Amino acid sequence: MLMKKIIRALFCVLAVSLALWIPGIAAAEDAGDQSQVQKPTICGDYTGTLGTLHIKLHLKVDATGTVTGTLDSIDQGAIGLPCSDFHLDGQSITFSVPAVHGTWKGIVTADGLTGTWDQGTPQPLNFVCDTFIPAAKPAPVDGIWLGTLQGNGATLRIQLHVKSDSAGHELCTLDSLDQHAMGLECTNVVFSGEDFSFDVPVVHGYWSGKLSADGKALTGTWNQGVPLPLNFTRQSVELTATPIPPPTYDPALSPVAVADLQSVLDKDIAEALKSGWLSPTTGTGVTIAVVEHGVRRIFSYGTAKPDSIFEIGSITKTFTGLILSQLVEQGKVTLDEPVRELLPPGTVAKPAGDEITLLDLATQHSGLPRMLDNFKPADLVNPYADYHPVNLYEFLANRGVAKPATSGFLYSNLGFGLLGQALAVHSGLTYPALLKEEVVDPLGLKDTTVSLTPEQLVRFIPGHNGDHRPAHAWNMDALAGAGAIRSTAGDMLTYLEANLHPTAFKPIAKSTAAATLSAALTQQHELRADAFPGTRIALAWFYDTESGNYWHNGATGGYSSYAFFNTKGDYAAVVLLNTSIGSTGSFADRLGQHISQRLAGKPAISLTK
Repeated sequence: MLMKKIIRALFCVLAVSLALWIPGIAAAEDAGDQSQVQKPTICGDYTGTLGTLHIKLHLKVDATGTVTGTLDSIDQGAIGLPCSDFHLDGQSITFSVPAVHGTWKGIVTADGLTGTWDQGTPQPLNFVCDTFIPAAKPAPVDGIWLGTLQGNGATLRIQLHVKSDSAGHELCTLDSLDQHAMGLECTNVVFSGEDFSFDVPVVHGYWSGKLSADGKALTGTWNQGVPLPLNFTRQSVELTATPIPPPTYDPALSPVAVADLQSVLDKDIAEALKSGWLSPTTGTGVTIAVVEHGVRRIFSYGTAKPDSIFEIGSITKTFTGLILSQLVEQGKVTLDEPVRELLPPGTVAKPAGDEITLLDLATQHSGLPRMLDNFKPADLVNPYADYHPVNLYEFLANRGVAKPATSGFLYSNLGFGLLGQALAVHSGLTYPALLKEEVVDPLGLKDTTVSLTPEQLVRFIPGHNGDHRPAHAWNMDALAGAGAIRSTAGDMLTYLEANLHPTAFKPIAKSTAAATLSAALTQQHELRADAFPGTRIALAWFYDTESGNYWHNGATGGYSSYAFFNTKGDYAAVVLLNTSIGSTGSFADRLGQHISQRLAGKPAISLTK
């Protein structure tokens, strides 16, 4: 699950402010009388709604006309997405958001922006100015504050911006500088006497403490389920996150045969082994498995071995999608069946209108948020261990299962956790038992499981967080279908081979599940909806329309992974890494993409950084 620190669940966003020039509008001359065409007024901060998603847009224009712009998708936890490619022509304005392959175009009005968002399917997205009138006299707590949060082996710099408006309300935003997560909005900001407190809803966090008598320090506690000390000191200058450099590419080679891939990677990955992600001081290891035209290779670098066991994170979702496809083929459920009907009776009320179906969950179009508002782990290093079905059902009872009128693509760990739990309840089994019956046994997978045997524990490679410090393994219950599986590269390659040749692959076991597996795999690959530009989604698997790759990635607190298969090229690969996502992104993603590009004979994303 592409989740990051702070310390539990702050999603990493590439919050790089891009300096861009907005073309000026020249003065017009007529019969010796000059008149200035007025530039549209950019009010800075805007709010808008895209379907059910709350969107914020932040534009800054300096004295030279240079602009920085970021966009927040509040409900998705995506804060500070950089905007680029601004074009202003009269009242018309356009810009793009590269991180999500989206564009916006429209016009500047007196009180906002009116236009259309396009992320594959055009949708209206209008913004209104989020005006702020500062207080005539700032409050004692107003200003810029810097603190350090420590926990789970990580150290994070936290920056706080506090201001008060003319109505006497306190407002604040929070930056996690080392995670490139900027401008996280505070709510319930209260300053009374020396007491100060605020919530940060997007990460389900809360801070409370006191302002010092001299006004130079805030002393208090950050709470995301477990209280941690977080003290701030007043700053005179705002810090900015260090920009993440754009990727570089190694020159293309002729398509590399699988038999030759390791020797090519030995050169491509040499610097990473010496002083980068895989250097001896990091404790990091990676196992790679590749198949092309039936030729298999499995090899490792760093601390990993070919038979090491890893957490595969959100690649688990593809197994959950296959379980769904299996049960559909067996006539036990239908894709358009409401998820409510698979849950224990009385769990959640039937909504008045459309409701969330199994297909909605499997294609990330349910409208459910990425995570839950009652997710409050007792142990931050193992955050999912105490989130049980009763907690999930409590959330659903409060939220309901109504499907939004416009439910576009919205990646949701909650959605796939709910899907796995619903299928398990309907089958009368636990998720691990259902996984074993429908996928693991028919494919003959020996090391793909949720709970490890004593022998497997010996091969379970220790995990590391994004700073290469030891990290605890994650145990999952109610949300197991979103990311609970552990596996080896060899098992994963067998799984990918079945996806490459679903009609030719011969299941190992003789059972109802084995008999429907080929048809279920074929059905799972049918493209069902748009995800983001250039990408569609099947049942869990993403499909890149340019490369022809089906793919999915994953990450937990101590591991990351990337898997893909290409039916046209008849090749597949998986990358399993015992280190989570770092401040510069996912090394597993880069390595997986690099392998795909080498197999296809294209320039390959560099592995040196």
